[in-house]
Amino acid sequence: MAIKVKRIYEEPKKADGFRILVDRLWPRGIKKEETEIDLWLKEIGPSDSLRKWFNHDAKKWIEFQKRYSKELVNKEELISIIKKEAKKGTVTLLFGTKETEHNNAIALQNFLLKKT
Repeated sequence: MAIKVKRIYEEPKKADGFRILVDRLWPRGIKKEETEIDLWLKEIGPSDSLRKWFNHDAKKWIEFQKRYSKELVNKEELISIIKKEAKKGTVTLLFGTKETEHNNAIALQNFLLKKT
């Protein structure tokens, strides 16, 4: 299962495969009609309270992943959408934040790869 992670602001490539935006909020400066995404799964993003608590603080990363994983357990229908696409080919999880090492897309990728 090939699941990659990429900032939505980076140039889309064919190698991205099926592109899924996994942020709860639409990224700033991106027009919906001009972006190349196949699916926006905003409901799979962390809850507002978890997102605000984390605030991309690297010191909270491990705890964020634990809390987010608990939220994801209740989103099996959304997880199955990603898994179904990943069985067909590459899936790229898109995110908007400038923080490229500690974000919900990376945490989601980790969660998905552990479940396979």
